[in-house]
Amino acid sequence: MKTDIHPDYHPVIFLDSSCDFKILSASTMTSEETMEWEDGNSYPVIRVEVSSASHPFYTGKRQQVLDRGGRIEQFQRRYGKSESAAEAAPEEAEAAEQA
Repeated sequence: MKTDIHPDYHPVIFLDSSCDFKILSASTMTSEETMEWEDGNSYPVIRVEVSSASHPFYTGKRQQVLDRGGRIEQFQRRYGKSESAAEAAPEEAEAAEQA
């Protein structure tokens, strides 16, 4: 391994600011802000917005998916005959038969 070409790899604390979740890990990132960990040592703090403690997928608070029907129903709703046109078709057929 060549010397002086790799970034400094050191322990840091990742802090999820949305739920005050902390984890000690190693990273090449650094910060001026430090925090004392459970072992009594101070480490740089990297603030993150989302972690496994606050992400909806991991917490079980997924966004609800609305059931809008299958692909065929969606296609028929968009491009198929409208309900008023479908109702008018039988009436027109009856009028043509009577004439």
